[in-house]
Amino acid sequence: MPGTTLEHLRPDQICDEPPALFSLGNVVATPAALALIQEHSASVPQLLNRHQTGDWQELCKEDRDTNWQAAFGDARVLSAFNIGSADQPVKIWIITEWDRSVTTILRPQDY
Repeated sequence: MPGTTLEHLRPDQICDEPPALFSLGNVVATPAALALIQEHSASVPQLLNRHQTGDWQELCKEDRDTNWQAAFGDARVLSAFNIGSADQPVKIWIITEWDRSVTTILRPQDY
């Protein structure tokens, strides 16, 4: 656009985050997962953002590859995040169903 420079844009007008790869649908969570997230001062919106934008580095390569195919296809997408420490990991799973109708936040033992 003629005459538009970066000086004219406010920081809140610039998006430097990766785009969402798929819809989350309705987001639900088990009470135990929410309690664990709160206990470890994790952020539900941040975890959902990581899930939705392909931050799957805590998964093995095979599961990451499966997620990439699922994100652009019709299979469910699974993320696993450690909200604890390296020596005392605490896992949270996020699963978006194949039809993108619902995303569930849960502990592995809630599955």
